[in-house]
Amino acid sequence: DVVAEDVNGDGLVDVLVGNKKGTFIHMQQRGGKPVASVPKRPVRKPFVETGLTAEQALANLTATEGFQVSVIASEPEVKQPIAMAIDERGRLWIAEAYAYPIRQPDGEGKDRILIFADEDGDGKYETRKVYLEGLNLVSGMEVGYGGVWVGAAPYLMFIPDRDRDDVPDGEPEILLDGFGYQDTHETLNSFVWGPDGWLYGCHGVFTHSKVGKPGAPDEQRVGLNAGVWRFHPVRREFEVFAHGTSNPWGLDFDKNGEAFVTACVIPHLFHMVQGGRYHRQGGQHFNPHTYDDIKTIADHAHYAGDIRDNAHWGKVPTLKEDTLTLGGGHAHCGLTIYQGGQFPSEYRGKLLFTNLHGHSIISDYTVPEGSGFIGKHGPDFLHTNDRWSMPVDIQYGPDGALYVIDWYDQQNCHRRDAELWDRTNGRIYKISYGAAKPSKFTDLTTLGDAELAGLQASPNGWMANTSRRLLAERKAAGKLDAEAVGKSLASLAVGDARLGVPMRALWARFAAGLETEASLTDLLGNDNEVFRAWAIRLLSDGGEFPTATSAKLAEMARNDASPVVRRHLASVLDRLPHESRWDIVAGLVGRGEDANDHNIPLLIWYGVEPVVMDDTARALTLAGQSKIPLVRQFIYRRLAHEDAGRETLLTMLSKPGAKAEIQTVILTEMDAVLKDRASAPMPKAWEGAFAALSGSQDKAIQPILERLATKFGDQRMLPRFRKLLADSKADPAARQNALTSLVAAKDAEAVPVLLSLASGGASPLRGAAIRALGSFTDPGTPEALLGAFGKLSVAEKADAANVLASNPGYAKALLDALADDRIPRGAISAFTARQIRALNDDSLNASLEK
Repeated sequence: DVVAEDVNGDGLVDVLVGNKKGTFIHMQQRGGKPVASVPKRPVRKPFVETGLTAEQALANLTATEGFQVSVIASEPEVKQPIAMAIDERGRLWIAEAYAYPIRQPDGEGKDRILIFADEDGDGKYETRKVYLEGLNLVSGMEVGYGGVWVGAAPYLMFIPDRDRDDVPDGEPEILLDGFGYQDTHETLNSFVWGPDGWLYGCHGVFTHSKVGKPGAPDEQRVGLNAGVWRFHPVRREFEVFAHGTSNPWGLDFDKNGEAFVTACVIPHLFHMVQGGRYHRQGGQHFNPHTYDDIKTIADHAHYAGDIRDNAHWGKVPTLKEDTLTLGGGHAHCGLTIYQGGQFPSEYRGKLLFTNLHGHSIISDYTVPEGSGFIGKHGPDFLHTNDRWSMPVDIQYGPDGALYVIDWYDQQNCHRRDAELWDRTNGRIYKISYGAAKPSKFTDLTTLGDAELAGLQASPNGWMANTSRRLLAERKAAGKLDAEAVGKSLASLAVGDARLGVPMRALWARFAAGLETEASLTDLLGNDNEVFRAWAIRLLSDGGEFPTATSAKLAEMARNDASPVVRRHLASVLDRLPHESRWDIVAGLVGRGEDANDHNIPLLIWYGVEPVVMDDTARALTLAGQSKIPLVRQFIYRRLAHEDAGRETLLTMLSKPGAKAEIQTVILTEMDAVLKDRASAPMPKAWEGAFAALSGSQDKAIQPILERLATKFGDQRMLPRFRKLLADSKADPAARQNALTSLVAAKDAEAVPVLLSLASGGASPLRGAAIRALGSFTDPGTPEALLGAFGKLSVAEKADAANVLASNPGYAKALLDALADDRIPRGAISAFTARQIRALNDDSLNASLEK
């Protein structure tokens, strides 16, 4: 037997050989390259500020040594290119976005789709066709299944051309609507076929969508803002793959089918796992019980200093040298994980994407870490040295070369003023290593099924991906010779692991319908962790796992040695029926080695959270057994959100023998949940819990108990709070806590202490005491505040004025003091005057006029 995989986690493929003499491991060690063989990185030149012709721009850019750049097309042949796709004939499809940044009235769309082709194979794209005009706010595009898939908010549409004559067969078919366009540079984008056969895309954070089939009611729609979505081309199903990030505008998959996106403003690189929820630039997650989200994998930024020094939002940036050195800024577009085979081997698997403010193509690379990756900073790949250059999409093609579309405009950031944009230009570049070798491309649709299957072994990932999509199309049309495909793929199961050939073969079998529930279940026992992980994912693709498979997954959760497999188990939890999740989660939370993993703890939480309130006793047992503290902590927090859950938690705390650590965690979570609530119903178990905990030796417990007592309306704490608040020698934080608790309890007996603090000498609590008096009505308040007014700080005077303007009696005393010159007229702001007018008291208004 021969197995090729990374044994020691150094990122290099090792070889395991089993024979009659035993098992032998051949470790790969990479020797150092001679210095002379390392390509020189591109030199950055001063930016050209005025805009260049395509020929001038080509002469002005600087690429990594050994790479050649050519212009495929430029204005007037192409303008406003925003998205690109490459079809099975090797042709470039370009979407032009003339409407941006304003969606036009229905029927007045200005956008169009072009096709560029190199018909004779000489390397020049001499043929240009206009495929379709009249689109409106186009932002994403992909080809396949006999047509073109187009994103133009509010629609995802399919434009059929099944006879392949480059003329649409009819009107666009609206597959989905409800995509938002409140922010027109954060619409659906970056379309790409996933290894599982779904169409994937990105979506920005400040555009809010409710996606569904045309005419679907709200309850049948899916909410989406930031994240990655996917659409099945045959089943016509839509779902959110993962929520979060900012305005991702670049998405691709590595050789093992792991998804990555590039983003702006927030950290720039994310490993997107199915079911994940990720760091958001703004707003809240759809599920209020998310509690925390998965962060970037990048261990670096592409700017120096604070983001506020590097985010320009409409301004023309003057980049600092240190930011240029680090990559050029926070804004990124496009992403290709290079697997084209034409570049030197060091580029295979490298992430290439564009930096907008740096006007460059830059690179990162990933290093395995736990269940996921760390994103490392790679060398810059290409500098345009041109302030107008705006590369927005980047892909490698059938020849292994890199294709780049350049929006090209002096505006570097989103601006809603339609007149600011230059709609007269655009560029398409081709980047190859060494001199490109033109050759006439074979239309892949002319190949037989077995030949398409054989392309899974190609050194060019584009060939493998496109041929796999064609196999899926033939399967959907009922025109696939499955037996021939199976025979062709059989030998590839042990193909070149460096290229990901064995995984490609699995995906191709799945596309061709050759993988069954039984065969995928068998793969759960495969020696290769990536096969086991993908078996889990593909089994979940169609919905519910069978009972026997669920039992196998639970066993894997307990015993599988691979964190990658455990991450996949956690990621599919939210696709399972509630009852099927418990045993799998029980296995996962018993794996203490995952406690600090980047992905697994939060993925477990996202999967188990919906079932916590289904069976609170079972949830508590799970929390008690968890060796992953975060899951235990969040289970307690979720229970604390509900009246019944707090009852359950306090009942548990009332019993003898509860561990001090658990007591602290539960009370801390309950305190956090109730922090912003004025009050909550007192649970029946509160008395017993208070009695059991009030004598705790843990100093952290006592102040939490006091705050909870206040929230639950427990009057026994109030005298203690009053005494603490009045004690000038007590801990300031404890006194502040006491003040907050007394106000929350509306304790009228605390007013004398508050008056004393408000009218006394300067202290950290004087302002808070003044503001607290606004929660009570007491005849002594006006005299105390007016008497102390002269010695108050500016902020405290404003607080006092606001309190005195809060009711008619207080306001009369304030206006009388103004009339008697006991306080200066300047002490009354326009805001305070409006407060008094809002009391609708004629006599007060008359006094105010004076």
